[in-house]
Amino acid sequence: MLQSYIKQILSLYNYVDAIVMVDINGIINYSDNFRTNIYNLYSEEVIGKYICDIYPELNENNSSLLRVLKSGKAILNETQHLVNYKHIEIDAVNSTFPLKSGDKIIGAVEVSAYIDPEKQRKNITLQLKERDKDKSKYYNIITNDANMVSIKKKILKISKSDSPILIYGHTGTGKEMIAQSIHKNSTRSSKPFISQNCAAIPSTLLESILFGTLKGSYTGAENRKGLFETADGGSLFLDEINSMEISMQAKLLKAIENQEIRRVGSTESIKVNVRIISAVNESPLKSIAENKLREDLFYRIGVIQVNLPDLKDRKNDIKFLSDHFIKQYNNKMGKSIIGLDDSVKKIFKSYSWPGNIRELKNIIESAFNLTYNHILTIEDLPDYIFSVKSDSHEIPDVIMSEKSLPELIEDYEKSIIEYAIENTVNITEASKMLKISRQALNYKLSKYNIQK
Repeated sequence: MLQSYIKQILSLYNYVDAIVMVDINGIINYSDNFRTNIYNLYSEEVIGKYICDIYPELNENNSSLLRVLKSGKAILNETQHLVNYKHIEIDAVNSTFPLKSGDKIIGAVEVSAYIDPEKQRKNITLQLKERDKDKSKYYNIITNDANMVSIKKKILKISKSDSPILIYGHTGTGKEMIAQSIHKNSTRSSKPFISQNCAAIPSTLLESILFGTLKGSYTGAENRKGLFETADGGSLFLDEINSMEISMQAKLLKAIENQEIRRVGSTESIKVNVRIISAVNESPLKSIAENKLREDLFYRIGVIQVNLPDLKDRKNDIKFLSDHFIKQYNNKMGKSIIGLDDSVKKIFKSYSWPGNIRELKNIIESAFNLTYNHILTIEDLPDYIFSVKSDSHEIPDVIMSEKSLPELIEDYEKSIIEYAIENTVNITEASKMLKISRQALNYKLSKYNIQK
């Protein structure tokens, strides 16, 4: 019955950071904390104890769990400041529900989303999962692109097995969203989905994060689960695995092969049942050639591969995604932006999007903070998007020509003006992009014989 309650609650909500269940006496009989990186409290420390012993500042009047036990009524999206017995503090948004057997209250369950100021997770609420069938399948993968539609279909196929999956895509292409979609469509969907970015973490620290620690194994070490144990029965997503130190990759390979881990400082092996989903932000073969990725690990984690296209190769999705983010920020910021003006659409279509979908989303958010209109214009865009950049670091051929410096400068100026004219709808918009007056722009158009 307990697992049935837990499964039902977790199936209702997105982005749950923790869940705790108490019996009618307020004794904790189930607890799971999925964000131990920001709130260091583990299930083995709290199960079997009274809720107010774990949180000494709580009582029958301010504890949401005890209030629900008393009233039998749910409490939704209540913000609480919690201080546990170890004096560790956290702000959380909680939704709390009574558990009943017939008409009798037998306990209460609470799900939490942590408010993490360092990561800007503020003003959040626990949101019910989208019940739309297609969105439910694909974890909000927004696309009109034929390649991405094929990938969405592929997700449904590969989610049904337990084979390891390797996702390749540049920064901002949505690798974690694909991983979440795979997990959501798998038989493991009621179990945890745990994500860890492997970049720039020393192997000794990453080992304790992944495999856990034994008390006394080093100064300050406690008995703690690693991510493999936390994700047991579910999926573990390892992002930027090509940034993991080679020595750590060997230990990871052994854990995946044997389906067992050993906590740091322990001699005891622990069996785990975890599906590994990995991601790289550069070509796996290039990573192998540059000794960033072990070849044997690649063959093990890359049984199934998913390659994500860059946003610049998904031209049909730029407007589609822009509309999606505009709707999202309208709801979040209480605005009523209706879309992009034609100049912005042209710029977006010709821009190379090195930061991919993440960059597009951030630019839309930035524009929302700057605009005074009901439509986003080029004045609302960040200056860097207008920079004319070359992908080559070689000296351009024109530099090696017989032209003088003033002639080269004029050529460069002409190319910038032509770019502005091609990517705006009129002289006014082009002059705004170039940050010069209309009169000055008209003079230069005449000077260089550029057609309006």
